[in-house]
Amino acid sequence: QVRLVESGGGLVQAGGSLRLSCAASGRTFSGDRMGWFRQAPGKEREFVATINRSGGSTYYADSVKGRFTISRDNAKNTVYLQMNSLKPEDTAAYYCAGGGRLPGVRLHDYDYWGQGTQVTVSS
Repeated sequence: QVRLVESGGGLVQAGGSLRLSCAASGRTFSGDRMGWFRQAPGKEREFVATINRSGGSTYYADSVKGRFTISRDNAKNTVYLQMNSLKPEDTAAYYCAGGGRLPGVRLHDYDYWGQGTQVTVSS
């Protein structure tokens, strides 16, 4: 069984940056496609970014492209989401997902999920 734990969320002003981390335990995740999703109050959970097992291929939602960067360190069983130029509309709970399959942009493309970390961007 794999456990994912997100960290790094918080309150930041618009234009600021945050780096989220997702640490996996239970087994190595080096063979897994990983992803980040987010859910704002009253809205459905939506895709943010995905990365393949080697880290050589990434894909982003249009809303975050050019501002967010997903990366991974397989030696540390950790995936990251660097978020720059944050906007109030980025406010949401951010979830890490693992055990993913292509295309990697749908909720059901992933087998396991973290509990989420809150990101709040003030204007």
